[in-house]
Parts: sequence; structure tokens; C-alpha cells
Amino acid sequence: MSLFLNPRVITLAALASLAPFAIDTYLPAFHILSEDLSTNPEAIQQSLTFYLIPYTVMLLIHGPISDGIGRIKTMQWGLTLFLLASLGCAFSTTVESLWFFRALQGIGGGAGSVVARAMVRDLYQGAEAQRVMATVQILFGIAPAIAPMIGGLLLGFHWQGIFIFLALYAAISMFMGSRILPETIKKNMLVPFTFKGIIEKYKLLLKSKEFILLILAISANFSAFFIYVLASPIFLIDHLGFTSNQFGYLFIPTVVGMMIGSFIAKKTAGVVKPSLVLKFGYYWMFFISLANLIFCNFMPNYPLFNIGFIALYNIGMASAMPIISLAGLDCFPKIRGTAASGQAFMQMLFASVVAGLLVPVLWFSPFGLSIGLFVLLTFGFFVISKTRLWKGK
Repeated sequence: MSLFLNPRVITLAALASLAPFAIDTYLPAFHILSEDLSTNPEAIQQSLTFYLIPYTVMLLIHGPISDGIGRIKTMQWGLTLFLLASLGCAFSTTVESLWFFRALQGIGGGAGSVVARAMVRDLYQGAEAQRVMATVQILFGIAPAIAPMIGGLLLGFHWQGIFIFLALYAAISMFMGSRILPETIKKNMLVPFTFKGIIEKYKLLLKSKEFILLILAISANFSAFFIYVLASPIFLIDHLGFTSNQFGYLFIPTVVGMMIGSFIAKKTAGVVKPSLVLKFGYYWMFFISLANLIFCNFMPNYPLFNIGFIALYNIGMASAMPIISLAGLDCFPKIRGTAASGQAFMQMLFASVVAGLLVPVLWFSPFGLSIGLFVLLTFGFFVISKTRLWKGK
């Protein structure tokens, strides 16, 4: 059976994709929300922050919880909270109530993605794990492309429909997860959940040089792309001359690039050594980021090149990501949930802080953004070259 038709893989991908749906689906509704809730667009924009802060913090907690009470129970309580909070958002009458329920969404929203990441390694071994992780990544990559379109369609009825859709998505994902996915941690393998225990687990993670290097590498690669996402309004509208309705010209090609890279990782699993696929991904990213730097210096405002190079970069990024993620989880087989949390948190933190600080400095032109891409990729290249994974050990 194709992995794309495998019920377990589809369920894992659905759980992992909840986060991008929770962010991207309601973006088209910002202007209407500000009118209906009698507030300004900046206040609606803050609802994104109210979601992201608890979401990022809870990424550190979901993994240890799943190591302590089990993967399925963690997924169930997280998605139940997200479901109820989504209904709260749908029936909010003030921006303050929207902020409150978005924060509750953030608390529960990361449980599915952390559990899905850990369960891939719980359920599958070796090359099969790489194929499954790559397939999940392909399906996950579709979410940011279709979420704004779904939001736009639902907006034709009412903005409340967007949050009701998110509640239904959570309910269906939770039902599928409960019925299709097995509990992968036996009772005698559960690690008691205490805050002191969480601290000890993260101390253990921080003592692993290999784990830290892998996290830094994958975070740098992703942040190199993420600076374009954060800068997209200036990059697309001010520099390339697109309208606000033409954001798909950036996101669709870049998602296609991610899907191609994930397909490469999937097809090479068990056929080509992971270290060789990893090196292909990094040399590809280096070549593309260098070409992007050169072209943007001499031809800064050519959309075909400006967007095309980002899409091509994502091929290398997505081909390397499943290999790095699995290697990080393999550093701590007894506490994979905590390792998955650490990966997700650091990637989110690195992207938000580093890319967030760089973007206002670099978005003066496409050439400035190309410098950011090249510098972050070079840093990631240097870091990954110091790992045992790169050396094939």
C-alpha cells in the first residue's frame, strides 16, 4: 500500500498539520474581524501573538507529558482543548475574548504535532521511518498552501465558519488518532511526569553535543527560508509589485519545492545512505543560495528568479529535514517525546527570534534577503558538518 493511502500515515500528517491550519486559515479574515469586533487591524494581528506564545511554550511540555501518560492521552486532551477553544473563537464578540480563546488554542494546538513526530519513530524503524517522515512532511507541506484558500472560501459565508472548520478538523483528527493509532508506550516504560523530571530531561538533552548540533542545523536551514515568509508583504508587494491577493505566487512554488525534496527523501530511504542524501541536500542548498545571492545583486527585481530560487532551495531543505529529525530523536530513544518537544521548540524559537531580528534589517531589497538566506544556510552547513550523522557514523 502506498504510504499516501496508509491510514496511520494520513492520521500522523493530519495531527502534524493542525498548527499551520490554525495560523494560516484565518489570515484572510483579519480585515473583516476588525470590523465585526469593532477594533483595529493591529488588535486582530495581536491574536496571532496570543496563539503563538503559549503554543511555543507548550511545545516544551507536550513531549514530557506524552512520555508520562502516553501519546494517545496527550493527543486527546490537547485536541479537546483546541476544539473547545476554536468554538470559543467562533462565538467571540470582543477582541479580548478572541485573544483569550486563541491563547487556549495555542496551549492545546501543539500536542498533535509533537505526538506525531515522536510516534513516527515509535512505530517505524530505519529506512521505513525515513519514508514515513518524508511522506508526513509532503502532506504537511500542503497545509500552508491550501489553508488560506479554505479560509477565503469560508469567509464567503462568515468568518465564524473558519473557526468552526478548525473545531471540526480537531475533532476528526482526534477521532482518527484514537481509532487508528496504537499507544506506542507500554505502561512499564512510562516516565513519571513532574516539573523536576522535565528539567532533568532537558538537562540531559542539552548535554548531548550531537542533539544540539542537529537542532541548530535544522533550525538554521528552516530560518533561512522563514525570513522570506516573514518579509513576504514587503518582498512581494513593495519589491516585486504583486498585490495582496497574489501571495500564492510565493507560497505555492515554495510548497512544491518542499514536496519535491520530501519525495526525494522518501524514494532514497533504504537505497542511498542517509549521510549521502544529507550531503546532497546541503550542497544543493549552498549552490542555490549562492546563485540567489549573485542574481539578486545584479537583477534584484525579477520575480521568476526571486521566487524560483526560494522554491529550489526548499528542495534541498526538505530532502535533509527528515534525516536530521530522525537522527535527533534517535539520540534519546527512551524519551522520544521530550526529544520531539525539544526539536519543535528550538526550531520555532530559532526561526521566530533569529529570522524576526534579521528581517527588518534585510528587507530593504531582495538582495538583502538573499544575504540572510546565504548566511543562515552557511551557518547550518558548518554546524551539520560537525555531526556524526554527516560523517556517516
